[in-house]
Amino acid sequence: MKYKVVDFHCDALSKMQLDSTLFFDKEKDLDVTLQRMQQGGVALQTFAIFVSQRLGKPDFSHILDQIDIFQHKVVSTGVVPITSVDELEHALESGKPGGTLSIEGADGLEGNLYHLRTCFDRGVRFLGITWNYENWAADGILEARNGGLTPAGRELVKTCYELGITLDVSHLSEKGFWDLVELASEAHKPFIASHSNVYSICPNIRNLREHQIQAIINLSGVIGITFVPWFVKDMESVSSYDLLPHIERICELGGQKHLMFGSDFDGIESHLTDLKHSGHYDGWVNTLLLHYPEDLVTGWLSSNAISFLRNCLPKNK
Repeated sequence: MKYKVVDFHCDALSKMQLDSTLFFDKEKDLDVTLQRMQQGGVALQTFAIFVSQRLGKPDFSHILDQIDIFQHKVVSTGVVPITSVDELEHALESGKPGGTLSIEGADGLEGNLYHLRTCFDRGVRFLGITWNYENWAADGILEARNGGLTPAGRELVKTCYELGITLDVSHLSEKGFWDLVELASEAHKPFIASHSNVYSICPNIRNLREHQIQAIINLSGVIGITFVPWFVKDMESVSSYDLLPHIERICELGGQKHLMFGSDFDGIESHLTDLKHSGHYDGWVNTLLLHYPEDLVTGWLSSNAISFLRNCLPKNK
């Protein structure tokens, strides 16, 4: 495809951890496969390390297992692991698909910052502090008490800054969000919302309020519009066209250069009617080009995310 795509969130690793018969190079095993990335023009995919509740209480071995799956089932097919700006540039120049690693929920780190350092050494460059519920670092968005960062969570954030790991606020409680804004402002560090939409367009608790969107923009972060149907529109049947109001509202808030995509493919059981896997990005590109100028569309598809990566990744491995 003519246009490069960056997708900042998928759960293929978790699926392969739960079912060892799934493979990244078999086209119909997963929403995101090597063939589907190539079909949809996906130049870079962020792979989440999410420990399913089906495995019981998360521990560090679950995280290490998914890192091994990334190496043995994804990188082995030709996906280039990206941990630095140099590796990013090399992948873009070579035309080979790239992959970055993100931990979704710090639960499995067990409050041990040595584990975090080990993950950085193994290639992790992004960290979502929580999934939907509380852990040792903070409350997730579904915790009714809306607690913020714990003292251990604040140390986690500071260690991420020291290492070069970028924080992700998708799934974080609103109080935790504003605690992170405070720390990020002091440290002059941007953060991301890898897969969240706009609450004023679709009032799902996982979506971002407008003042949160503006805070991310003000800190030079990026927001990944996600394809989770119930985060897009409260209807039984939802299509990619229903994503457009979310895009337009973020742009109205000044975020046209802070917008990217985070599909959540392989993390959802139902899909948009016309955007069901990464091979469908070509159709999504055509939809965008019908409504918006090419320079904006190419920014949303890849260049905004790539610019962010050039600023937040370590310069050398």
